[in-house]
Amino acid sequence: MNILVTGAAGQIGSELIGELRRRYGTEAVIASDINAEAGKELQKSGPFELADCTNYDKMKEVIRTYHIKTIYHLAAILSATAEAKPQLAWNVNINGLYIILELAREYGCSVFTPSSIGAFGPTTPKINTPQDTVQRPTSMYGVTKVTGELLCDYYYQKFGVDTRGLRYPGIISNVTLPGGGTTDYAVDIFYEAIRNRKYTCFLKKGTYLDMMYMPDAIEGAIQLMETEGEKLKHRNAFNVTAMSFDPEEIASEIKKHIPEFQIIYEVDPVRQAIADSWPQHMDDSAARQEWGWNPRYDLAGMTEDMIQTLQDRLVPAGEKIND
Repeated sequence: MNILVTGAAGQIGSELIGELRRRYGTEAVIASDINAEAGKELQKSGPFELADCTNYDKMKEVIRTYHIKTIYHLAAILSATAEAKPQLAWNVNINGLYIILELAREYGCSVFTPSSIGAFGPTTPKINTPQDTVQRPTSMYGVTKVTGELLCDYYYQKFGVDTRGLRYPGIISNVTLPGGGTTDYAVDIFYEAIRNRKYTCFLKKGTYLDMMYMPDAIEGAIQLMETEGEKLKHRNAFNVTAMSFDPEEIASEIKKHIPEFQIIYEVDPVRQAIADSWPQHMDDSAARQEWGWNPRYDLAGMTEDMIQTLQDRLVPAGEKIND
């Protein structure tokens, strides 16, 4: 069973690749991305193809050459970047997905496609957001995510393509730097805390958003793809979450490890408007019931691990953050 990961140099892909290769073997997992520089690094650990997901012929060549049977389709334009470049976001997020689904139909592949809390909008219930509820996003990113969910459902119902997906919250990683997402403040804040002991936040106090630590995000995707299909009622776009907090709460947690840390606010109206349209906390009971979703990390556990990991990487030998 050979596996293809598109967008392999991105936030999720760069860590998913390593875990998939650990579980299934190096040669069985093929990474692809349009970033040639990142591809050089990915090539060190296994097969890599420089490929644009919007190029049908190239993606067909990759799938045929490697006899791909499972695709983790992660190539996408994220929320803030999508709002600045909506035409590019539609082309990558929708036309790219359409090509992947068409090839999956032709070659009998199963497909994992991540959705997002961005698929919801200001009229969606913000507290305990149901699995099945109104979805009227006001950002281009959100529009593409809802469209993608529907497209995946269609390919399953019409053509029998084994499509599956998660509605990810903000994902916090200690490996990949922020890449244009509205929830990226919750990654950048750790780097700035360690390097400069202060952080300027582009979201205001009281902006609660669902979040998840990367190890849980990776485990959730693999666990869903390994679940027997007959157990799944929803298949695509399962709500999943691990924690919900606002900037002040994560700053307070960081101060337990770095007492001198300070947070200040310079609100970005574009990203604040996007965040205000998203849920504060999703109900992920469908994922828990249908395939056993159960995250390992809460805010305290994630913060401790992030600081320890980044401290080891960023702080020169002989210096130490006060615990």
